[in-house]
Amino acid sequence: MVLFFNWAIKQPGIPRDAHSYYIIIRALGRRKIFEFMIQILHDMVKDGVKPNLETVSAVMDSFIRARRVHKALEMFENLEEFGLTPDTESLNVLLLCLCRRTHVGAANSLFNAVGGKIKFNCVTYNIMVSGWSKLGRVSEMERTVKAMIVDGFTPDCSTFSFLIEGLGRAGQIDDTVEIFDHMKEKGCIPDTRVYNAMISNFISTQNFDECKKYYKALLESNFDPDLDTYTKLISAFLKSQKAADALEIFEEMLVQGIVPPIGSLTSFIEPLCSYGPPHAAMMIYKKARKFGCQISLNAYKLLLKRLSRFGKSGMLLNLWDEMQESGHTSDMEVYEYVINGLCNIGHLENAVYVMEEALRKGFCPSKIICSKLNNKLLTANDVDKAYKLFLKIKDARRNENAQRYWRSNGWHF
Repeated sequence: MVLFFNWAIKQPGIPRDAHSYYIIIRALGRRKIFEFMIQILHDMVKDGVKPNLETVSAVMDSFIRARRVHKALEMFENLEEFGLTPDTESLNVLLLCLCRRTHVGAANSLFNAVGGKIKFNCVTYNIMVSGWSKLGRVSEMERTVKAMIVDGFTPDCSTFSFLIEGLGRAGQIDDTVEIFDHMKEKGCIPDTRVYNAMISNFISTQNFDECKKYYKALLESNFDPDLDTYTKLISAFLKSQKAADALEIFEEMLVQGIVPPIGSLTSFIEPLCSYGPPHAAMMIYKKARKFGCQISLNAYKLLLKRLSRFGKSGMLLNLWDEMQESGHTSDMEVYEYVINGLCNIGHLENAVYVMEEALRKGFCPSKIICSKLNNKLLTANDVDKAYKLFLKIKDARRNENAQRYWRSNGWHF
């Protein structure tokens, strides 16, 4: 990997700018190749490319993620080596990295150590409040907000959202309602982040009536729900098996033009495939496909497995076709779900056809699926077809065993 990056950065087609170096540094940091990461940073300066805060953040976050906090602090102290100065912006970057990785104690020590040497701004205080909020440390949050006010800064919506989240984690839900109700009096109109914090708190107490109340209040305000709002509500409703409410919110999200990421969509489908019929999960799938959402292979597998279990062969085959149309290729799991679903409703000819296709492509389904299809064929007195299929499976098993032996000895093909 190191040799590749050395080669890549010297290619004339790759621009030697801050973004190119950032990609390389981030990749090296994620793989904990720290020595070469710092070397690349020095080479970047030698080539006359000044690191930006995004690059510095990638380096610091890599150290903190690997629990090398002292290295991140050294990096901050030695910023002048890379043409930067330890100022408010760079301090905020380091504090954010520390708080994001729950090293709030180290962030607080740094915050206190540089007080008076580096000027703080509103963002600095908000980062510290967010760090204590994650831990539910109410006294520390209040102390930081008081210091913020003494320093001449007015708490904004970010501050209040972090306070509400922290109080919610500490179980002080009544206090969050009081803060929310008095925000306008303090000259701060609640925005989407504040409403999201209130919704999260009531989700944690399973009070869905209050969740809906604040969601409706958000819709009536001058702010619009964002992806975080919808994801919190849908996930909470699905976890509590309130599929109808989840489907309603999901449809509202799509109508508003908010497209969920591929991972979020899979997380919506997964719980629906763990209880009850597949109807609700298929509704989520159809609405998402209608609005052009990208659907993962894992989501297709969850739906195929559920449809297979309930014997919905028509829907199963249609979904399989749509999966292949979307660019996903069938693997052994997919073939097993399709064969199992066809066996469950007695479509043995189609099941044999799918089994033969799987064998031709080098996939040999599990012994359970093979035995199930074989037994169904014998029960239907189709002995000739069962025997021919048995021979094909036997050959496939022999080839599969041979492949495992060759690969275990390093002979790949």
